[in-house]
Amino acid sequence: MADNPPKQINFTIVPGETAAAGRTYANFCAIAHTPFDFTLTFCEVMPLTEREIKAAETDHVVEAPVRVQVVVPVQFVPNLIAALQEHVRIFNESYSNVGWNRADSGVH
Repeated sequence: MADNPPKQINFTIVPGETAAAGRTYANFCAIAHTPFDFTLTFCEVMPLTEREIKAAETDHVVEAPVRVQVVVPVQFVPNLIAALQEHVRIFNESYSNVGWNRADSGVH
């Protein structure tokens, strides 16, 4: 019996229905890594109250509620970066007349 080479199938992965997962807003992302994976911790930072400002002046820390943590394998990260760069490029070309200016942004 001859060995048959494995059959190669080309396919595209698309996200399934998002209704079950829902959407989560985040305006801050902390990144950590191990030799095996990257952890992206998305948080929502709201305007600080006077009390929070006073506390931050003392200990220089502001806690933000974690909305979601995503752990991805190291091998996934270069494709994620490339996809984000491509989407930012398209965004900048599409919305360059809206008034968005990266230099004025306080978001990091």
